[in-house]
Amino acid sequence: MKSVWTMGEMLVEIMRPGPDIPHDRPDAYLGPYPSGAPAIFADAAARMGAASGIVGGVGTDGFGACLLRRLTEDGVDCRFVRRNDGAPTGAAFVTYDSAGEREFIFHIKGTAATDVEVPPVPEDAGFFHIMGCSLTVDAPFREKIYALMRAMARAGAAISFDPNIRPELLRGDIRDVIAPVMERCSILMPGVGELLTIAGADSVPRACEKLFENPVLEMIVLKNGKEGASVIRRDGCRNQPAFPVEQEDPTGAGDCFDGAFIAALAAGKDTDTALRDAAAAGAVNAAAFGPMEGRVDRGSVDRLTGAVGRRQASI
Repeated sequence: MKSVWTMGEMLVEIMRPGPDIPHDRPDAYLGPYPSGAPAIFADAAARMGAASGIVGGVGTDGFGACLLRRLTEDGVDCRFVRRNDGAPTGAAFVTYDSAGEREFIFHIKGTAATDVEVPPVPEDAGFFHIMGCSLTVDAPFREKIYALMRAMARAGAAISFDPNIRPELLRGDIRDVIAPVMERCSILMPGVGELLTIAGADSVPRACEKLFENPVLEMIVLKNGKEGASVIRRDGCRNQPAFPVEQEDPTGAGDCFDGAFIAALAAGKDTDTALRDAAAAGAVNAAAFGPMEGRVDRGSVDRLTGAVGRRQASI
């Protein structure tokens, strides 16, 4: 099995305990929870059975220990995680409203999260996954991610990309920031709004048509929340309904979706199976409070997909 790698911010989240508690007034927070979109992706991929690794940085503080403990316990290869005793671990403060919309206050720039080195490409690397939020932290960090991406592509690894746009981090036009990635990306994993923004189109069909003008792009894995998800290729589209769960916290669900999907491809599974696993993994994580607290794994995904299948068969 080829290994799955990512590079980006590693941080902890400090979260309001319930909805509609804004950041601008005194109240309780819960945490720290291990987080950072690339870290959530790597953790979910590892728990779904992939040989998964991350390139990043943490401080030699309690928050860094929290992150490394979770990732290493779950089987993530952390050999390229730099431990920095001169800078703190990155953090994000999170609140959300009754509709599930979130607001973040990020403390990433200038922390250990961005003080990383570009490592050599592991010999067995098969996939390199990039998160758009990682590209918007600061320019030097972005250039390091670009450098590893180019090295991974030269070595034959497939480049997957989740735009994962965070307005709190974005400066300038996102299309300029992601252009080097889009040139090499074979698996694009956006939400609907991100797809339309990237393509500069007013409909999903037109956006896909424009993006498939790039011959490198093989598939668009479109995430659409409660409407489910789709794998779109030049020759057709396959849809996967969302799995019904009682949502507790949407944070990290899309990152778990990505991790499960790429883990399935790394294991040689077809895209229908990968899409089903991904939708179930996102649902499992959304049913728990915290960005990677849903404990996504092969057993939980199989139980959810099996339970839904049995219900459908009985109708």
